[in-house]
Amino acid sequence: MSTPPREIDVLGLGVSTLDVVTLVDHFPTQDEVQRALAVMVQGGGPVATALVTLARLGAQVAMLDVLSDDWRGDLIRDEFRREGVSTAYLERIEGYSSSIASVWVRQGDGARSIAYAPGTVPELSAADVPPDVVASAKILHLNGRHWAACLQACQYARESGVQVSFDGGAHRFRPELENLVPLIDICIVARDFAEQYTGETEIQKAAEGLLSEGPGLVVITDGTRGSWIYPRQGPSFHQPAYLMPDVVDTTGCGDSYHGAFLFGVLKGLDLEQTAALASAVAALNSQALGGRTGLPTFKQVTSFLSASALTSPLR
Repeated sequence: MSTPPREIDVLGLGVSTLDVVTLVDHFPTQDEVQRALAVMVQGGGPVATALVTLARLGAQVAMLDVLSDDWRGDLIRDEFRREGVSTAYLERIEGYSSSIASVWVRQGDGARSIAYAPGTVPELSAADVPPDVVASAKILHLNGRHWAACLQACQYARESGVQVSFDGGAHRFRPELENLVPLIDICIVARDFAEQYTGETEIQKAAEGLLSEGPGLVVITDGTRGSWIYPRQGPSFHQPAYLMPDVVDTTGCGDSYHGAFLFGVLKGLDLEQTAALASAVAALNSQALGGRTGLPTFKQVTSFLSASALTSPLR
């Protein structure tokens, strides 16, 4: 474990993985053998990558998770430390395997295909959530993994006035999450998740359905079609995606959007600036292989926004 940060801007609760990312000319077909164009090993996971995004931008963050003492866990932990993510609340246990994913990325459009092995590490329990650590954070960010711990952490956050942020990824809706969304303040979900949750295919109706569950802010993301921001108070709006001429890899773009959006909230930016920041970070992250390689610093992303015709520079 590392030394706890003096102040936690965002505490993440989720499952950290190790990604083996392989760049290929095309996705393999049956019995096909092809030469990889590039291979890299890097940490992954929705909440974990959002925290790395926040750390790159300048936030103080910590990860609450459990890893095995295997080589996968060593690599995941070591990368967190290099990136400035506190591992003070990262539990290590012997005799299990940590999560790993094989990610194939298609050259030309950055599309990806993923095979995920969850590992054998048991989930965190409610008793594993330290109430004082949750209370010390400004935002608790989660995606529903470590289910019992997730619900307990939300309860501690509510008792302490800590905002709760939720990442609802595409193809990750499951019915029990209907018990979690009412506990959320900042609800950022993929369009697929919003449709599955609400049964609505129109963006506005899906957003209204999610807002009726309790969140104060709902954001629905839809890849290259941008994102829709629906605050409980104030007007809604659409944030266009920043379409880059050459996309290398879309891995981690949604996760980095979440991290950057939370950074905008922490920095006190208005919603228009925050959405622009999040979209820009996701776009810049698509320019390199791996879910974290292209993550920018705050200076880099503000320079990008200053040069963009889609928005005025951040103040």
